[in-house]
Amino acid sequence: MFKKNDVIPSEKIDTFVGKNSSFEGVLQAEGTIRIDGAFKGDLQIKGNVIIGEEGKIVGNIDAHNIILAGSVEGNITASHQLKINTTGKLYGDIQVSSFVVEEKAIFEGTCKMKDSPVQDKNIISIKNNKTAKA
Repeated sequence: MFKKNDVIPSEKIDTFVGKNSSFEGVLQAEGTIRIDGAFKGDLQIKGNVIIGEEGKIVGNIDAHNIILAGSVEGNITASHQLKINTTGKLYGDIQVSSFVVEEKAIFEGTCKMKDSPVQDKNIISIKNNKTAKA
């Protein structure tokens, strides 16, 4: 399901909400978490979040990296990268440093890129005063 070039390293999963489980509330964690069940509330994760194909979240997510293969109804803030896989569905606004959307994924919302390397105040216009000769 996840390819070698995915941003989440192959590390242990510290917190897991299984396929037949549901959780409601605020979850704060430092490691990697994986959601394959239902979650209602906010995720405040200092590590990475993986939402499996059957994972469903209603609430906001704040994490380092996020891979979305399930569905999220809520806003996402990723300090590094958000990747929406082919089966992923996101209904909400995002604020990320890097954003990857695979073909057939669904994203309905607005996107704000953080730490953009080009700021409007630094953009200059260069004009070419030469004319072409026939």
